[in-house]
Amino acid sequence: MEPAATLRDFSISFWIPTAVLGIALVIKLPTIIRLWRDPLLRAVGGLLLLACAVFVFCSPSTIARVNRLTGVSNISAPWCYSLLTAFCGSCLLLIITWRNGPDRSAVTRRARRWVVSVYSGVIAMLWLLFLLADVPVERLRDLDTYYATTPFMREEILLYLCAHALACLITARLLWNWVRAEGLDAWLRWGLKLLGAGYVLNLIFDAVKLVAVGARWAGGDLDWLSTDLAPPVAALSAILIAVGFILPHAGQYASDRWRVRLAHRQLRPLYVLMRASAGEGVPFVLRATPELRLTRRETFIRDVLLPLARHLDTALGARAYEAALSLGHPPERARALASAVTILDAVEAKARMPEPPATVTAPDTTDLLQEIGPVSRALRRPDEIAAVRARAAADPAESVAAHE
Repeated sequence: MEPAATLRDFSISFWIPTAVLGIALVIKLPTIIRLWRDPLLRAVGGLLLLACAVFVFCSPSTIARVNRLTGVSNISAPWCYSLLTAFCGSCLLLIITWRNGPDRSAVTRRARRWVVSVYSGVIAMLWLLFLLADVPVERLRDLDTYYATTPFMREEILLYLCAHALACLITARLLWNWVRAEGLDAWLRWGLKLLGAGYVLNLIFDAVKLVAVGARWAGGDLDWLSTDLAPPVAALSAILIAVGFILPHAGQYASDRWRVRLAHRQLRPLYVLMRASAGEGVPFVLRATPELRLTRRETFIRDVLLPLARHLDTALGARAYEAALSLGHPPERARALASAVTILDAVEAKARMPEPPATVTAPDTTDLLQEIGPVSRALRRPDEIAAVRARAAADPAESVAAHE
């Protein structure tokens, strides 16, 4: 099979990366609006918006429509090249902002002005070269190779490819250095890897375009590199870049939600026990967020544990701790099992005698209130709790002596 025919079979619609980039922009947009003064978020928003515009206006159908509306043959060429060049400048501005953060030093301001000036000058030069060139035949897919030897248009094509390649090379290099830094969040690290891969693919896009154009200069014909290979490479690059921006945000969001729901579920055994002791539970709220449900459950457990503290047997807790250690449990697990045994005993004592004698002083429950999570997880293993209770009740005197 010919390479061109094979690549056409595996082509990627321009609207797929546009949709992915649009989703990334929608996800980021509320944060960008809320924190508009943050230069990093503005840079991310500008980059995603320009990337969407590149794929919208570089699709053959849009190219034909713009040419028809303006009445100028191939007017989409400098327009698309300008969008791509502006995207390159946004990449560099984003990297400068990422590297320097909120730094407003003279060096940072000078670097930003340099990027804006250079890439604005490139865009102006693209339009000037187009005005000087003679491009009467409309080309929707192969303009770069068709006019590769045309005066002024030849320079324009070379200019936009070199500007794009330089920006992607710098961006990919800086991202690679950042990925290797210590202390990065896992989601951020993977997002940076995907961004780096996307910019490497952009370099491949530039390379195949330049090879196809160079072949025209040499009198050859490798147009399929530009018309059939470069577009899917660009589309795949855009998808990786969009996912690279989405992943840290979406991954962290999903991780936070998972931790909240897991913590809520792990508190269920202790919550059920406290609900049985109190005779009622937390009222159900239909629209409560997971964070609110977790907070309400934690608050309910602590509110029930406070009056229950008067029934806690500290001596039993000490014996249960030693018993758990003697059964081979590590200290943290032993403390959780001992607390669970003590709470179960307190619930039973309260059922027998709702009000303890006035002379009984409630023990300090600060540590217990802070460890409701481990205690609730311990309640999921009734066999271990039963073994600790049995060992603690077997020889109380010996257990207390060992504890002392």
